[in-house]
Parts: sequence; C-alpha cells; structure tokens
Amino acid sequence: MTGWTTDRIPDQRGRVAVVTGANSGLGLVTATELARHGAHVVLAVRNTAAGREAARRMGGDTEVRELDLARLDSVRAFAAKLTADHPTIDLLVNNAGVVLLGPRRTSADGFELQFATNMLGPYALTGLLLDALAGARAARVVSLSSLTHRNARLDFGDLMSERDYRASAAYGRSKLATTVFGVELDRRLRSAGSPIVSALAHPGLTRSNLTPRAWEHRGRLGRLIGRLGLLATQPVERGVLPQLRAATDPDVRGGQFFGPSRLFETWGPVTEARLSRQAADPAVGRRLWAAAAELTGVSYL
Repeated sequence: MTGWTTDRIPDQRGRVAVVTGANSGLGLVTATELARHGAHVVLAVRNTAAGREAARRMGGDTEVRELDLARLDSVRAFAAKLTADHPTIDLLVNNAGVVLLGPRRTSADGFELQFATNMLGPYALTGLLLDALAGARAARVVSLSSLTHRNARLDFGDLMSERDYRASAAYGRSKLATTVFGVELDRRLRSAGSPIVSALAHPGLTRSNLTPRAWEHRGRLGRLIGRLGLLATQPVERGVLPQLRAATDPDVRGGQFFGPSRLFETWGPVTEARLSRQAADPAVGRRLWAAAAELTGVSYL
C-alpha cells in the first residue's frame, strides 16, 4: 500500500505543537511522530501520570500539562499557563475525544459529556490559544472528525440531547459538531485575513483502546463482537496518517479534510475526504459558532 507516510513529515524543529489526548491511541502516535521530527510537543492530557509515561517512552523534546476538555475552568487554566510559557504556538491538534455508552452523563458545566469534550472544549481551547497561534509563521489547527458525522444531524433545539438520548447518536452529533467547527473556523480565519490554517481529518475504522472496550458492558457476546471488530479495523499507525498529513504537509490548504481512501473511507492511503451536507453548510456553521460562544463564554473571530 502506497501513499502519504510519516517519511514525508518535514523537519519540525523550532515548532511548538500541542496535542490533546496525547497519552494513548491516535494522540500518542501523533505526538510521537511530531517529537521524532524535532517539534517541542506539549502533551495535553487528563491523566498526567499516563502522560509522563508516554513522554518518557516517546523521547524527544516534550512536556506534559494537565487538561480536561470537559471542564471549561481546566481549559482556561491550561491556556493561560501554556501561553505564559509559550507566547507562540505553531500547531494545535484537537485530537482528544470521548465515546460513551450507557445513560446520559453531563460535564461539570452541565453539558452532555460527549458534546462538551468533543466540541465545546476544543472550540474554547482554540479561541484561547488563537493569539499565540497568530504569532507563528505558519500556524495550523487540526480538528479530528469521524465517519459517524455523516449519519448525524444537529438539532439546535436540543444540542445537549436532553429529549431523546442515545449514546451512539449523541457521539455522532458531537463529531458532526466538531467537523462543522473545523470548517467554520477555516471560513472565519479566511474572512479575517489570518494566515492560520484550519484543516480536518478522520481515521476511518481504526483499531484503538476504545474498540473492544466499547462492547465490554454487553456481556460475552458483546466482548466477542468487540474482538471481531478489531479484525475489521486498521492499526493506529495507519489510522493516524490523515491527521498527521493535515498537521504537517506544507501543501495543505485551509478547509481541507483528509481520511482513508478505500472501502467508503474506512481504511487505506490518505486522500481528501467527503463532508456531509450539514457539515459543509455555512448557515449551520454560523449557528453552531454562535451557540458555542454563548455556552462557553469564549468569543472570537
């Protein structure tokens, strides 16, 4: 199998890269490759002990900082301390996310937990780091989408899924919101004349620590399905390539969306991916942006 690989990542020396959820899965491999190519990588993680162990194993120029995207106070504290130490940031990879099963859960701020973690937290973090990104020569923000965004629809009368909650549907809506955010961020950056690039990526069907665990609560049959599901997925080292390309390819343009190229974008070499109609709709982008600004108290662009 040919195509874009980590061998094509340019020298990252002199660049400061922030990767959320960098202690496992896609985030760990992203951070590892950026560090391997010379970047100073900030591992933004909820579990700092796991983050320190990940940093120790990957080597390179790294630091670990605590960040819980589901808590706006944590997002604000992280951004304030980070920009005090790093006035210029070259790359933000909004990689961290959560997928839940079972009953509806809320964040400390009262938001549905998947929407809070997957969309509102990254929206607020990006805004709070925007001045530091604007100071870089070729700054970039990468938003991590999912194939599930194509089967989801945003209900602006019930963004927090209070009326009819199903965990899998709420996850899909949160990833659609993440995708809408990345596209709308590109529109607003262009309109403002900003050189910052907003790009997006999705990993297709990728084997991660969440794949079997998502079925564990469903008994023996569920565990079997989860294990069989591993056979239908690609390894993390391949699933991470779309977001690494979005993060490092010098030819990436604002608004580009990358994913695997084969079998309905579930696996294979990196190519440009397809947005759902709602994800590409400017009216949806404006409406979601306004809602996120009101919910988080973070307004920008």
